[in-house]
Amino acid sequence: MTSVAVLGTGVMGAPMARNLARAGFDVRAYNRTRARAEPLAADGVTVHDEAAEAVRGADVVLTMLADGDAVGAVMADEGVLDAMADDAVWIQASTVGVRAADELAELAAGRGVAYVDAPVSGTKQPAEEGKLTVLASGPQDVRERLAPVFDAVAARVVWLGEAGAGSRMKMVVNTWLLALVEGLAESVALAEALGLDPMDFIGAIEGGPVFAPYAKLKGTAMVQEAFEPSFALALAAKDARLAAQAAGDAGLQLPLPATIAAQMQRGVDAGHGDQDMSATVRTARARAA
Repeated sequence: MTSVAVLGTGVMGAPMARNLARAGFDVRAYNRTRARAEPLAADGVTVHDEAAEAVRGADVVLTMLADGDAVGAVMADEGVLDAMADDAVWIQASTVGVRAADELAELAAGRGVAYVDAPVSGTKQPAEEGKLTVLASGPQDVRERLAPVFDAVAARVVWLGEAGAGSRMKMVVNTWLLALVEGLAESVALAEALGLDPMDFIGAIEGGPVFAPYAKLKGTAMVQEAFEPSFALALAAKDARLAAQAAGDAGLQLPLPATIAAQMQRGVDAGHGDQDMSATVRTARARAA
């Protein structure tokens, strides 16, 4: 039986671990706050106190952590790379940005283990349903081996070339997605400020050429102030900063990612960081002084 160690069991990592167990994998899990991983035991997942302990003997190690610093700390400082088997494959599924993805690839190369840069696109519900999109990149010779792992957590796997291409594509996808969410928030706020029912705005675009189903989902949440986290605002702000950084490093002057990052960070600073990213509408509603 293939063994998969999942490091990081938050909103995304926990359902991924659960779906892997349901697909018949031997799943081990580690989370810095063990209490967040404990519920997985009911699904047959073995919960470990130490990351190195979780990966020892595992065929695949999957990291799903908050950012590049967290991934690097677990893999290097907590001894995970040293504990991994020589023939194990590391799937790095967190959104870490371009710089960190390349740094993590160097860590893997220094240890001599196969590294697959594979951030996922999707939020809580797709993760729970095993319908994420994996933006995968890495060695050709491990793709067939990893297919059953990805099948357990994703509806689509897009292979993009050498390791690092997945994180680059994630920056492109996030630039579009975050622009949609922030633009939606500001449209809802403007409708309200002009004395209109924002649900009429959603109805006006629904089914037309500019409509996206995600707009109705997030727009309704904004109107109803239903901000149970599917993807936290603090993480969305981080992702916008990474997109802005990637654009700058590529020699582009793209004002939108940086503007969105600043706007979402205002929401985080106001205490909404743990709420869903749709809570950025609260910042948009704030009246000018």
